[in-house]
This record gives sequence, C-alpha cells and structure tokens, in this order.
Amino acid sequence: MSWRTVIISNRCKLDLSVGYMVVRGEDTKRIFLEEIAVLLIENPAVSMTGCLLSELAKQKIRVIFCDEKRNPYAELQPYNACHDSSGKIRTQIAWAESRKKTVWTEIVTEKIRNQARLLGELGFESESAMLSGYAADVTHGDLTNREGHAAKVYFNALFGKSFSRGQENPVNAALNYGYSLLLSAFNREVSLNGYLAQLGICHDNAGNPYNLSCDLMEPFRPVIDRVVYNMNPVFFEKEEKICLVSLLRESFMISGSRQTLLNAVKIYTKSIFDAINDNDLSEVKFIKI
Repeated sequence: MSWRTVIISNRCKLDLSVGYMVVRGEDTKRIFLEEIAVLLIENPAVSMTGCLLSELAKQKIRVIFCDEKRNPYAELQPYNACHDSSGKIRTQIAWAESRKKTVWTEIVTEKIRNQARLLGELGFESESAMLSGYAADVTHGDLTNREGHAAKVYFNALFGKSFSRGQENPVNAALNYGYSLLLSAFNREVSLNGYLAQLGICHDNAGNPYNLSCDLMEPFRPVIDRVVYNMNPVFFEKEEKICLVSLLRESFMISGSRQTLLNAVKIYTKSIFDAINDNDLSEVKFIKI
C-alpha cells in the first residue's frame, strides 16, 4: 500500500530502475514506487525520464509539478484512468439541473457546518453560532448566497477583520498552497471515476478546467484552514509547505472509519457521484473535520 509523500526540492534527475525511482543529485537515492502515494516536484529544474513518468501514471501515483515560485501548477494524469469514461461523461452531461442543485445545496451546507465546527473548536462561539444559522438557512441551490455571507464572518474570525482573500501575505500563500494540494487530489479522483473536471455542478467558469473539482472540495477547505490558523505563518517557506503536504497522510473520520485525507477524498468523491446518479442524498459520505 502506498503511504509516502515524496518532495523533490533540489535539482536532480529522476529515472526508473527495477520498480524503484532513482534520485540522482549530489548523492543517489532509491525509493520503491509502490510506497509512493504523492510525488511533489517542487523544483522546476528537476528532469524526469519518460519511462519513469509512464510507470508513475500506470501505478496511479499522484504527481504534482510546481512552478518557478514553487507553487503547485500542474499534475500527471493518465489517459485511461477509467475504462468506461465515455459512458460516464455522457451520463455527466445528462445530469438533471435539479439533481445538481440538490447535491450542491448539501455540499455548501456541509461546508458552512464544517466552518462553524472549526470556529467553535477554536473558541469563536458567537461566530460559530452565526454560521450554524447560515447553514440552516441555505436554500435550494444556495440562491441567497449563505456561502458568501458565511465566508466573510469565518475568515474575519480566523485571521482578523482587516483580512481578505485577495491580499498578498503568508496566510493567503499558505491557504492557496493547501487548497492547490486539495484540488489536485480531487482532480485525480474525478478522472479516476471517469468524469470531466471541466463540467461542474455549480461552478461554471469557462476559463476553469477544474469546475467539478472546485465544487467537490468545498467541505474539505476547513481542514486546510485549521492548519494555517495553527501555523500562523510569518513567512511561507519550505517548513510551512512540508506541514501542509504532510496533511495528506493525516487520518480523518469518514463513513464510520478513520482514513487518510487522500482516501477520504476518494470515498467522498465517489459518494457524490453515486448520490447524483441515483438521486439519493443518503449516499453522500462527508468527512468529519
């Protein structure tokens, strides 16, 4: 079973040798591929052989590439992640708007609930109660934008009334990095299930290739927010990034058992697709943050 998150920070060459990834830099290291769950290529100067890339794709190892600022930018996705993807895509295109809105309502309500739970855990009792009220007031499709109202109260409580998500600061850098890791995890599961990430159930931005993944990840965002709040970063550098990457291996309750965050994403994503296809909200399995 794969369990390791491998971060490649320094310039080196990666190639394949008898089931091992060989890291050739100042010294040479070998890592058994079957142990790797996530490979994060943080340094753009890293070179990789075609045979290694092919084997990483075959073994469904999540590979994330970073840009020159060392922020997640792209990922490796195999063409044949799902054997019946054409049928799944036809089904996805035919999803009824009413079903999508019903599931989106459940997703956004759970997101606000998780935000309220986190605020309560951190001692922001009045704000937590306010968000619980917003969650109870979510209408079908969230037409009154309870999600947006909750977000303002939530982030002001966590990071101060002068904070906004558009600012350039270490807190937003950490949030963006963590959300990018989450998005990558959801992109992979959407692909493995045979669906198109471009076609969302709520997000509908023509310039966003990950609309569906953005929809699905919403209830998981407070997992990142908790880490960043506790981190309280003055700088956002290597140690802070490692802390966020290591979160992928942390365990959470979902469907009555403890699972790594990556496995929780897998279970939850499939449950959402099952709920839409079967028109049955009882099939949705949410993470307990």
